[in-house]
Amino acid sequence: MLVSISMKKLLTIIVLGLLWTSFGFANCTVGNCINGKSTYVSPSGNIYEGEFKNGKPHGQGTFTYPNGGKHIGEYKNGKREGQGTQIWANGNKYTGEYKNNLINGKGTATYPSGSKYVGQFKNGERHGKGVFTWINGDKYVGEYKNSKKHGQGTMTFSDGKKLVGEFKDGDFVK
Repeated sequence: MLVSISMKKLLTIIVLGLLWTSFGFANCTVGNCINGKSTYVSPSGNIYEGEFKNGKPHGQGTFTYPNGGKHIGEYKNGKREGQGTQIWANGNKYTGEYKNNLINGKGTATYPSGSKYVGQFKNGERHGKGVFTWINGDKYVGEYKNSKKHGQGTMTFSDGKKLVGEFKDGDFVK
C-alpha cells in the first residue's frame, strides 16, 4: 500500500512537471525565449517582446500589460535596469533610469494634468533635487524626500509670490 501511494505521488509530480514545462514554453510565440529575440505571452496576458538571455528578459525590450500600460527599455536578468520609459494606463509617464526593477536615478515624470517633474528618484519616489511644474504655472525647485518637498527649496506661485527656505514632509516651515 505504501509503495502504491508513493508511485501515485511520483506520477503526479512527473505529470505536473511536464504540464508546467510545456505550458511555460508554449507561451514563447515567436523566436528564442532562452537566448535570442522573441515574443513571450504570460498566462496573465502580459507580453514581452525583446531580447532574452538564460530564459529571462535581458537587453532591449518592450513589456505590454493587459491594462494598456507599457515599459520600453533595458532589462538585465529579468528586471528593468538602465534607461527606460514606463507609460501607465492612466496616462502617467516616466522616462529615465532604473535600478533593480525600480525607478532610480535621474528622470522625468509627466502627468495627464500637464504637470511635470524633472529630477532625481529613489525606489520609485521623487527623492533628491528636482523641479516640479504644475499646469497653472506654480513651480517648486528644491529637495524631495519620499515624493514630498523636503529640505531647501523655492516654491514660486503663478501670481509671483514665493516661499524660499526649508520644507518638511511637503510643508513650508521657514
